[in-house]
Amino acid sequence: MTPDAKSCFVRATAGRAAIVCRRLALLLSAAWIMHAQASDANEGSAPAFCPVAGDTNVTALLQPIRQKFKVPAMAAAVLTSEGLKFMGAVGVRKRNTEIPVTLADLWHLGSDSKIMTSTLVARLVERGPLRWDTTLAEVFPEFAAQMHPDFRPVTLLELLSHHAGLPANLDLAEYSGDNARQLRLRAVQLELAKKPVTKPGTTYAYSNLGYLIAAAMVEKTTDKSWENLMTDEVFQPLRMASAGFGGTGTPGLIDQPWPHTADGIPVSQNGPRTDNPPVMGPAGRIHCTLPDWARFIQDQLRGARGQPALLSPSSYQRLQTPLFGGDYALGWIVVSRSWGGGKVFNHAGDNTMNFANVWVAPNQDFAILVCVNQSGSQSFAATDEAVGALVSLVKKK
Repeated sequence: MTPDAKSCFVRATAGRAAIVCRRLALLLSAAWIMHAQASDANEGSAPAFCPVAGDTNVTALLQPIRQKFKVPAMAAAVLTSEGLKFMGAVGVRKRNTEIPVTLADLWHLGSDSKIMTSTLVARLVERGPLRWDTTLAEVFPEFAAQMHPDFRPVTLLELLSHHAGLPANLDLAEYSGDNARQLRLRAVQLELAKKPVTKPGTTYAYSNLGYLIAAAMVEKTTDKSWENLMTDEVFQPLRMASAGFGGTGTPGLIDQPWPHTADGIPVSQNGPRTDNPPVMGPAGRIHCTLPDWARFIQDQLRGARGQPALLSPSSYQRLQTPLFGGDYALGWIVVSRSWGGGKVFNHAGDNTMNFANVWVAPNQDFAILVCVNQSGSQSFAATDEAVGALVSLVKKK
């Protein structure tokens, strides 16, 4: 799937970006989400009612992009190492309603959660309970005998950089339930007994499973859940008060952006359970407001620029540097762009109902965040074009 990307900076890699975005999408179990009927949505057209909020320069750019790609709503922000500079939101929380999105709304980040999981690991590595080269066999000696021999020496670095030889996903129907920590431990026991997809340490293969197994290593080492650790070690220090896990909104109420499938149809329900199952949290179940996401990305930007931040400079270098060739670091795709003055970081997230896209340009001291409450290629193309427009706005300002 290759969307017709025409922004001023992604044209050369549109195909690759589309492939990455689909790899980032977590696979939903049918038992978790039931789609609404197509007759319930005005498929093929953007909602006519388009309220706006925030900086008029941003909303003026987003309005025609939203209309062009027929998405219910879009929100975007621009920040520097000093903090959030301007943001805006356009559109409605749910197609066929006139309930506007707001600047205080929660947006689902999908696989943009991965860099947050890697940041948590870096916090623990700095304090000593873990090392980047800690192996699966070290942390789980009780399962080592039944692990496939190739998995025993796999390290945290290999898991977080998608070089562990694991498949992309679990069979989610076999891992439903609310005890995420126990289910992640079950995945360690059962999935690592299987033959690797590729030889660990040799090949890039995007794997959501790798991130939840890395989180299981963290949970075993600390005797705390990934969810509690994320809150204590990342969200609270960065003052991300809105950050949470799972789908957004009160079930049945349109009090947050409502999730939509790739064809623009509102899903049949909303709320915390309208997401991939909790076991997949470390790979992509975080939501927050744009200002709070900006706090996290500001910290990554400051770290990349050698400024005081949550982690040590060496930890940011580790998070933001591909280690096994290619362009994937530990939750960031690292490429070069002229508009960014060289090295830039990117990631996208799609839980099949929402889409998020982030670009960070350390050499130019800015980052751009864009969210859409709809999945799929149209949403990728919309966020891609919005980033291009916002890059031009940043250059003008």
